[in-house]
Amino acid sequence: MRTWLIKLRKEKRYTQQEVASKVHIDRAYYAQIENGTRNPSIFVAKQIADFFHIHPSVFFTEHISDPFQTALLHSPIVLAHCGRDLRYTWVFNAPPPHSEEVLLGKRDDELDVNEGTLELMKMKQDVIHNGKPRRKQIRFPLHEEFVTYDIYAQPIYDPPGTIIGAATCSTRLS
Repeated sequence: MRTWLIKLRKEKRYTQQEVASKVHIDRAYYAQIENGTRNPSIFVAKQIADFFHIHPSVFFTEHISDPFQTALLHSPIVLAHCGRDLRYTWVFNAPPPHSEEVLLGKRDDELDVNEGTLELMKMKQDVIHNGKPRRKQIRFPLHEEFVTYDIYAQPIYDPPGTIIGAATCSTRLS
């Protein structure tokens, strides 16, 4: 079951029929994609992803190569993409207490507002605006303490060379 897709659709207040119509597929096929009984083709995954402003690879995350997943799963490293609007379009190894499902389609300030999240958003916005990578250590409050991440961000380009977002690699230091 792709609960993240169902949640994203419901948050945007769309029915399955509305999404299917917008991406030019049959509603029954879309329902099978949502409930996980069918995988979309790459073309259909891209259409749905474009509609929801997410990265199409989220449909195939469970098929990521074992060495990649084994090396990073449960590590202190979080990988993510966001669009120009700073909404997460792809996340791997989300930091607790969040999950990939919770982060998709959200901005950091919709999850929590603190100095760390605001600084992270400013960093990503600078990367998107200036087109230059940045690296910075940012502290985030977590319960009664602070957690520091070393964050590297770089722009993401579409095939014609237009900046469409930012990719980040965050490593927990403490």
